[in-house]
Amino acid sequence: MGTESKRQQRFSGVIQQDLAELFQRDGKTWAPGAFITVTRVRVTPDLAIARVYLSFLNTTTAKDDIANIKKRTNEIRYKLGLKIKNQTRVVPQLEFFLDDTNEYVEHMDKLFDEISKEDRQPD
Repeated sequence: MGTESKRQQRFSGVIQQDLAELFQRDGKTWAPGAFITVTRVRVTPDLAIARVYLSFLNTTTAKDDIANIKKRTNEIRYKLGLKIKNQTRVVPQLEFFLDDTNEYVEHMDKLFDEISKEDRQPD
């Protein structure tokens, strides 16, 4: 993916901040017990589609939680529209993705720990 324009970056920041507030307030009903973080928002050059990456903490059912949020995309988009209606003409379509960066880092740390614990064989 190419570099984003200043306009895209600014719009992404607005959406990320407003969605973060929305998930902080209403996220408990969409993903009970989970703490939802909006890690990244990428928008298309025409600002019509926003790809939202979410990270879930304190939950073991992140895949179920993201599926539940995807089912409520229209509700979330409507609530986002109420917040940004004075800043944009069109509220972008939202696409939610699971940001599993933390899980990947933990997995790699475990692998490196296992490698460091193995006995070294002489060359």
